[in-house]
Amino acid sequence: MTEVLLGHGYYLRLDPKQWAAAQPYPPLGTLYAGALLREAGHRVALFDAMLARSERGWEAALERERPSVAVLFEDSFNYLSKMCLLRMRQATFAMLGAARARGCAVIAAGSDATDHVEAYLEAGATAVAVGEADLTVREAVDALAGGRPLGEVPGLCLRGADAEVRRAAPRPFLRDLDALPRPAWDLVDVDAYRSVWRARHRRHSMNVVTTRGCPYHCNWCAKPVYGQRYTVRRADAVADEVAWLKAQYGPDHLWFADDVFGLRPGWVEAYAEAVLARGAALPFRCQTRADLLGPRTVDALRRAGCRTVWIGAESGSQRVLDAMEKGITVEQVRESTRRLREAGIEVGLFLQFGYPGEGWAEIEETLALVRECRPDDIGISVSYPLPGTRFHQRVAAGLGTKRNWVDSDDLDMMFDGAFTSAFYRQLHRVAHKEFRLARLVRRWRQGEPAALAHCAATLAQAAMLPLDRARLRRLGRGRKARPALPVALAREAAARPTPPAA
Repeated sequence: MTEVLLGHGYYLRLDPKQWAAAQPYPPLGTLYAGALLREAGHRVALFDAMLARSERGWEAALERERPSVAVLFEDSFNYLSKMCLLRMRQATFAMLGAARARGCAVIAAGSDATDHVEAYLEAGATAVAVGEADLTVREAVDALAGGRPLGEVPGLCLRGADAEVRRAAPRPFLRDLDALPRPAWDLVDVDAYRSVWRARHRRHSMNVVTTRGCPYHCNWCAKPVYGQRYTVRRADAVADEVAWLKAQYGPDHLWFADDVFGLRPGWVEAYAEAVLARGAALPFRCQTRADLLGPRTVDALRRAGCRTVWIGAESGSQRVLDAMEKGITVEQVRESTRRLREAGIEVGLFLQFGYPGEGWAEIEETLALVRECRPDDIGISVSYPLPGTRFHQRVAAGLGTKRNWVDSDDLDMMFDGAFTSAFYRQLHRVAHKEFRLARLVRRWRQGEPAALAHCAATLAQAAMLPLDRARLRRLGRGRKARPALPVALAREAAARPTPPAA
């Protein structure tokens, strides 16, 4: 039996935008790892960085628990962890060094660790579990407990006697996700999460996953953990878990943290039937694709309790979507938004500015799409080249010394794009102000009392819109209006088969 201190390096306090939003979710991937380690007979404690003040909390946990093995297992279901933010990497490196200094064997796993094995070993990791690391970490801890060499563990990377990095054979992906034990929720201070949520949002939201991975080919999307794999849980097993969470913790809301919710044909319909049969339906939000939201799927989402659907619209320009190899059309975004609204389901649109080939005209098309679709919320980012993506390969020659955003509100253009970072930050400001004003007007006309609470602040921002737009035009002058589209990527995308839609 081995004492294991399990942790992760995503500190909500180190990301000012997310700390202000106050929507924390426990590290679900880390909890799966904890459940597997306990199933193997190991005693496990958790340091949950999400609500911790700083890395000093990890140091205190090391002193308190005195583990022989420390495991930093990043939550691959948290899109913020997958962004590989620089401030979180720095925190993780500090945690690796602190554990190693106390004589622990240290194992690291996650998207950033998979992309930067040598850096993590240099920072203090004894070994790095690359890709889907659940079973790799369990086997590595078993090996340490039994005095067996780590070099024989599939999926593990470590330094050999000659200081060179040794990579063991890759580990096959998990095929039966329902064979995994339920996440070790008892390791988490659920009450602390509930307090944050209810103080700010008057509800408590918890997270669940129904899948792993994504089979689509958006060429800016990094997939170091699952690659192009897509594995689905049984709908009845997910309904069982939701019923258990409802009985055990009484959440008011769920976040299905899948990259793509409901990709397999008929899955959403099956889930709706299963969760209703158990009397366990809860309001939830999820993320999916515009081309998966047919009438039957939208109706099933409504029956299952879906409150909000986020769609990766990305751009209002079909030229840009094709260059991204997104595999959807602007018309599908319009149509799916209309269907969701008619079903009484809120719509969020993810937007991405700055992709090569986007100029003033394409930006205007995206802003026009938002005005036309009238979503309930928007999320705006700029194109962010991460290692392992075809987008990163294409812009590599134009990359500067900065390779990662510091936090999720960074929005730096890290390659030679059409416009400057200052332009895109101003565009972010203008687009949000315009959106909030339009949403306020709609809600006021519908007689929503909540609209009045935000009226003064939104109108004050709206008064500055003409000046903000003028500054945006000034920042855009002198730059390329229509840079070349990545034609080669678009041609290859046309020849690539698209996964079946629901």
